[in-house]
Amino acid sequence: MGQGKEVKTRPEPNVDILEKGEIFFFYRPKVDKEEAHSPDDVQRLYIVLRPEAVAADRAVEEKQAPDSGKEGRKRQGGGAEEKGAEGGHGEEEVNIEEQPLLRLVVMGKKSLPDPGKQRGRPFWGYVELVTTKLDDVKDALKEEEYSTATRGQRRRPAARALGEGVYRIVRHGGDSGGRRRAPHTHLVYKLELPLRGPGEPQDAMNVEPEASFLVQVKNPDPPSSSDGRRRGGGRGGGEDGGGFRGLQSKRRAAFPARLQGAFGSRRYAAADPPDLLNYEGCELLLIAASDDVEEELGLDLEGEVGEEDAGDEQGAARCSDLVKMLGEVADVKPLLSGTWD
Repeated sequence: MGQGKEVKTRPEPNVDILEKGEIFFFYRPKVDKEEAHSPDDVQRLYIVLRPEAVAADRAVEEKQAPDSGKEGRKRQGGGAEEKGAEGGHGEEEVNIEEQPLLRLVVMGKKSLPDPGKQRGRPFWGYVELVTTKLDDVKDALKEEEYSTATRGQRRRPAARALGEGVYRIVRHGGDSGGRRRAPHTHLVYKLELPLRGPGEPQDAMNVEPEASFLVQVKNPDPPSSSDGRRRGGGRGGGEDGGGFRGLQSKRRAAFPARLQGAFGSRRYAAADPPDLLNYEGCELLLIAASDDVEEELGLDLEGEVGEEDAGDEQGAARCSDLVKMLGEVADVKPLLSGTWD
């Protein structure tokens, strides 16, 4: 379906597009569950971001080195789920006009924050996988059987596709309406599928037709407090200042100096540049801002395919990039029909 387009509906000099692309939502039922019929049956909520070039001269993104993180272990023939996983590190430049760049984000809760009821409340998540190989994302979402010492053979169900749309990461701030606001970043999106708007599973996990979230990235090397202790999770994870249990230190991203410099002495920074999200173990907060992107930012997102183009579920499947890319490993019924399994 592509990255769609954005239309500025009012003069807003303090909104800058940093990144654009496609966004996909998935959920995975709990282990050994054949189906999910409510959030109680859901194990994980995933977001997949596929950035595309904002302009011809901005097609190159910096990402972790291909021999780091889960991406590196897969290249070396190891399993992505091995214990002792380390976060992304190093550097590699990727021209996203020539090869895909895919990020798999895991949300700590089984839903997105509700812009109507949970505005201002942060939801924690982290980047689990960054790759230029579509098969890596397929492996992360597919059904898998594994053995445990205590419970024997177990089955992890395949992920279910929940939504498909277009997104932008925008910088917002400065002087606006006579007020001065510190620059910050928003992740905004608009769904193209399901065709007829959110159904029961989308509503249950707060995947709205469109939404805006403040997005903040957690400093993986936070400054020390006055007593000499590191803030924000410590050596073995633990609670940070927002009440979220963060990743263990070895699983956190190790940003190169240019990106680490975005934090200064702060515990959190805006996702500016969005290259920060190109490192496995990058921890982030999504904070509900609005369910009306145009009203909030003067930005109207438009997808490339609507109901008049797709017609019905079969037509939608033919138009869907998600179905083409990942439909062989993920159940697409919730995406196309807006219903549970």
